[in-house]
Amino acid sequence: MKIHESAENYLETILMLRETKGEVRSVDIATELDFTKPSVSVAMKKLKESDFIEVDKDGFITLTKTGKMIAEEMYERHKFFTDFLLHIGVSGEQAVKDACRIEHVLSAESFDKMRDYLAKKK
Repeated sequence: MKIHESAENYLETILMLRETKGEVRSVDIATELDFTKPSVSVAMKKLKESDFIEVDKDGFITLTKTGKMIAEEMYERHKFFTDFLLHIGVSGEQAVKDACRIEHVLSAESFDKMRDYLAKKK
């Protein structure tokens, strides 16, 4: 399934915030990403309509099974590319920025082959 990069970023952010804070609301996402609350609200509405998230009556956001699967995949890719870039000498800030871009554009096949290849090298 192919979704937009922005949706992948939102889902990944929800996953990370849930792990650190326990509960996630739109305001937490806006703060984390430095986005306006209205733009996060619009995005949450779209994610809900696409069945990637659920929002309870108190405004707490949880990932659906599909949303969690996408978020975990993006987070795995993000960690992998950040670690790889740091390992080859890229500065921390640049490694995080570049990993955030790479994680969205590389195909699943290429990512799997890279991960498997590097795992064999260890």
